[in-house]
Amino acid sequence: MKNKMKYGFLTILILSVSFISLLAQNHKYILRYGADAESGAPYVFQDPKDPKHLIGFEVDLINAIAEDLGMKAVHVQNEWDGLIMGMERNDYDIAINGLEITPDREEKVNFSIPYYLTYEQIAIRRDQEGINTLSDLIGKKVGTLNNSLAERILRAKGGIDVRGYTDEDKSYNDLEYGRLDAVLIDQPVALYYAGWNPQLKLTGQPIGEISYGIVLRKSDTLLLNKINRSIEKLKKSGKLRTILEKWNLWNFMMESYLDDHTESNDPHTAYQEYLATQGQTTTFMTLMKRYISFLPMFGEAALVTLSISIVAMLVAVFVGLIVVLLRVYAPNPLSKLATLYIETIRGTPLLVQLYFIYYALPVIPYIGVRISPFVAAVLGLGLNYAAYEAENYRAGLFSVPRGQMEAAISLGMTRNQALRHIILPQAFRFVIPPMTNDFISLLKDSSLVSVITMVELTRVYNQIGATYFDYLGPGILVAVIYLLIGLPFIRLARVAERKYTYDKRKIIKR
Repeated sequence: MKNKMKYGFLTILILSVSFISLLAQNHKYILRYGADAESGAPYVFQDPKDPKHLIGFEVDLINAIAEDLGMKAVHVQNEWDGLIMGMERNDYDIAINGLEITPDREEKVNFSIPYYLTYEQIAIRRDQEGINTLSDLIGKKVGTLNNSLAERILRAKGGIDVRGYTDEDKSYNDLEYGRLDAVLIDQPVALYYAGWNPQLKLTGQPIGEISYGIVLRKSDTLLLNKINRSIEKLKKSGKLRTILEKWNLWNFMMESYLDDHTESNDPHTAYQEYLATQGQTTTFMTLMKRYISFLPMFGEAALVTLSISIVAMLVAVFVGLIVVLLRVYAPNPLSKLATLYIETIRGTPLLVQLYFIYYALPVIPYIGVRISPFVAAVLGLGLNYAAYEAENYRAGLFSVPRGQMEAAISLGMTRNQALRHIILPQAFRFVIPPMTNDFISLLKDSSLVSVITMVELTRVYNQIGATYFDYLGPGILVAVIYLLIGLPFIRLARVAERKYTYDKRKIIKR
């Protein structure tokens, strides 16, 4: 009996060890990479065939690196302008999105060895002539990407009316519509957004030299060494060239960099698939099917928008009430502090406040606080609208005759009892309409939280618009969704207004 128990125990032990070993083999550590899927082709963008799936030459590259490291690459959405800031917050491990290696950036972060070399490319309208060099752009309106090397080149040249964009596709749209005279952006972007467009053309010789690198924190030297070794493997094995050929990005600079001057017959499969989705005539039924396929994505994003808005409004209502009570009834120092809060919040942009809460708070010495994107979004919107709610409440409080407070106190009530039972209930009915307006405004302002990595309704709309070059149909869908979200709350506000507003109740005639 004992031998059977012994053998049974050994069998269980062996099976357990085998199972744990199998799990260890299948388990992969996560490599989080930050990139802006809205920045578009050919870097990291949504597959036109399946918008939930990300594609791009950098997606292929980071997946190859992660595979070599025995890891799994996971995308984290962030705006291009904030990629390095998000990485420093530890929202992700690395950033990769056509980030140019520049001396000023190298002072703050580490860059991997270059994985791609390219140049700046001028694009103009098909019927334009006389623009071929950087000097020809003087006196012209020229679009480019904000905080890019191209923008620095244009500003350093001088005499050029530089127009900055957060999305490359919008700069080419403005060029096509005649709002710009030219666009100067990295050659891969020009190839994918202007090269196929019959209304635009690429002109002039290559300008400058750009080196793309993967960005890491200064402290992540071990991961940097691993990534550099992986890139070297991809270079020597020819896999890096295969990826670039697939996306039609192999150029003379990469030939010199990799010392690879051999002819290649690799088809540009990904580039051809991309071209097949651009500039083609789309039937009404195809559009309808496409728009219907967007609904699950819009639905998920709408839930994010709604949850942020509701929680933020609750914060605004609660904090606003405290602030107005301090301002109106507290001793002078606290009253001035409440007034300072209101004027400071109302006098600064919401976008700046969101940046401060999300990016600045973590780096404050000794008291740095890291909070999740959702909490940061709720705090930013809630504290901002609390200042406006406080002013609404103040107007409501002053609408109640002062004699009612005096009468309540003369009847034996304390000041707090009079506020709670007499003043606040009457003031509340005056502030219902402006509170409803503020919630609708907050609902729309929630689109700003995309700057702190939140993927909400407007962000999904921009991503889809950039993928399909279609902002009309998806825009109408998003507008309808915002309207449908807001209507129930408007209805509830009207019900509350009828219930609590005394002068709207029926008067019984005798």
